[in-house]
Amino acid sequence: MIKYLDLQKINDSFEPDLTSAVNRVTHSGWYLLGTELNKFENEFAKYCGVSYCVGVGNGLDALTLILMSYISMGRIKEGSEVIVPANTYIASILSIMRAGLKPVLCEPEWETCNIDPKKIESLITKKTSAVMVVHLYGRLCKMKEISELCKKRGLLVIEDCAQAHGAKNKDGQCAGNLGDAAGFSFYPGKNLGALGDAGAVTTNDKDLAERVRMLSNYGSSEKYVHPYIGVNSRLDEIQAAALMVKLPRLDADNDRRKYVASRYINEIKNEKITLPVKDTSHVFHVFTIFTSDRDELKSHLEKCGVQTLVHYPIPPHHQDALKDYSNLSFPITERIHREELSLPISPVMTDDEISHVIESVNNF
Repeated sequence: MIKYLDLQKINDSFEPDLTSAVNRVTHSGWYLLGTELNKFENEFAKYCGVSYCVGVGNGLDALTLILMSYISMGRIKEGSEVIVPANTYIASILSIMRAGLKPVLCEPEWETCNIDPKKIESLITKKTSAVMVVHLYGRLCKMKEISELCKKRGLLVIEDCAQAHGAKNKDGQCAGNLGDAAGFSFYPGKNLGALGDAGAVTTNDKDLAERVRMLSNYGSSEKYVHPYIGVNSRLDEIQAAALMVKLPRLDADNDRRKYVASRYINEIKNEKITLPVKDTSHVFHVFTIFTSDRDELKSHLEKCGVQTLVHYPIPPHHQDALKDYSNLSFPITERIHREELSLPISPVMTDDEISHVIESVNNF
């Protein structure tokens, strides 16, 4: 069976450095808010081209803390609206709700599956405070149009970069440096993955970075002094050390993902299947194909020894957790969730495995 994502094989490819880094932290006697975190924050900020990076517990917390910080700073009004794509993992929407704000769902483009810039403006009201873009599957949103609109309307732009580590636009600007602030997840299966839950906030705004750091540490920058109501969400030393081992290889790993994707795009020939449109910004956290025969294709590939996943089987507005949105209709979102199937893709896939996936899809 060709696994959808072989995490053990990926992590083995970083040995012995990965085990050495973990052992170094284990024997250091210092496990939170130490030199490993400081080093990773500095290096990841440099990688993204931003001034500040704050490590936090996970990607959901990263987005939530950005919003909480803006509220605390008076940049976002409590209870205001945040426009967010209807086609996203539910965490994007949950972060807005956790911060006490109202998500306003926006349809994506069919071709990119990302938020449609043309549909954003009609959703802006006097209550709108920000637009949260999601670089879904590893493809950058159309940031030029979105940024120009938000600047004109006085709205903040928040990036959900959970699937877009290392994605760059044609000018070389990196995901995490295309808005006012960005949230990253380093969940183990990401292009840059930790050994457990982990996340970060990136920004060029010093005040925001300082507020995020305080709110993620119980609302404190000085022990036992708490000027703000905060939470406990910190990137621990072991995760920071593991990420520091992997960061220098991120670009090379993304290039390998792009190679796998290019073979899929060039060699899969099946009239039943729609392939993703080519995009130089795409780092292919997920390689998506679309077909009205998804369940049959998934079963066929399983029999051929190819494991696949669906991202995602239920759109957010059809989730029980978001019943207030169940009366809304998002035809493009619903089609994406009905037809999407994700093929195996990772930096450790062999050429023979890629060829077998292509042959299996073509034989459907």
